Amino acid sequence: MIVNKRDELWIKSMEWCKKYCSCHQMPERSFFFRGYQFPLCARCTGIALGHLLAFLFAPFHPFRQKISILMIPLAVDGTVQYFSKYESNNKKRFISGFLYGFAFTSTVLYYVKSALIKKRQKRSS
Repeated sequence: MIVNKRDELWIKSMEWCKKYCSCHQMPERSFFFRGYQFPLCARCTGIALGHLLAFLFAPFHPFRQKISILMIPLAVDGTVQYFSKYESNNKKRFISGFLYGFAFTSTVLYYVKSALIKKRQKRSS
């Protein structure tokens, strides 16, 4: 079987994400682009994008301490789906994942920044 460069890249990205991101990569819970399945499911894609955007925007976000409330939709969607016959869709998975990823990374960055400021203040006093 002859594999072109695009297929080879797709296979490697699927294997890498399976190994290092622990994503289940179920086709029915993943997005597709031009016939290729994303290497992460819809929820993990949202989480990854949320993490990325938090690094860009979290330092400027005015509600850093209260942003962790955005983690709730993922907890509710995932828990209800796990314990009932309810089946979430990819749009809800992506949105709840994005909110979680953004909130999680924003919260971590806030506490890391706070710890560094306190450490710096201790040194200068």
